Amino acid sequence: MFKDRTDAGIQLAGKLQRFAKENVVVLAIPRGGLPLGAIVAKTLQAPLDVALSKKIGHPHNKEFAIGAVSLDDIILSNLPQIDASYIARETEHIRQKLRERFDQYHKNSSPLDLRDKTVIIVDDGVATGNTIKITAQMVHKKQPKKVVVAIPVAPIGAIKSMEASKYIDKVIFLESPYNFRAVGQFYNDFKEISDETAVELLETTRRGFNP
Repeated sequence: MFKDRTDAGIQLAGKLQRFAKENVVVLAIPRGGLPLGAIVAKTLQAPLDVALSKKIGHPHNKEFAIGAVSLDDIILSNLPQIDASYIARETEHIRQKLRERFDQYHKNSSPLDLRDKTVIIVDDGVATGNTIKITAQMVHKKQPKKVVVAIPVAPIGAIKSMEASKYIDKVIFLESPYNFRAVGQFYNDFKEISDETAVELLETTRRGFNP
């Protein structure tokens, strides 16, 4: 159990010290991943940016991910047939939100160059791994040296799924509980991060970065 995202970020940063001498870029998945990403970036003296991708929810249960979408990619789980028109509508709806987020998070800066970097993708936890996998696939197109996923908590099935991805070189995690229902059950404080707070965290961390 983690006290909050700050506690999880500090513990996660401790396990990432091995990358301190590498040319690192930290990519946080907004919004919940940003408090952790900011701590990891400060600890490793690395720049911070955001990875813009979002899950597609099942038509009968929006919390259950059937895939994930980025601005230019889509990954779907191997599930029984789901209506293609639903997928198309959800994909366009999600991409509109991602375009709005892109404008928010990069209002005062451009996305970081990931070529030949060790890219560490950080989130506050993982349920299925779909969002992380599409993020890694998106990052892979930018020709990084390696892609590392760093998360506090995930079920073992999601960890194995991420480890099997050809776009992910290493998965680092703190806990893989057997009785996993949702990420929030492993935090005492799991309140939602607002867009304003997330943008402020990103910009404050960027201003404090001194290469």
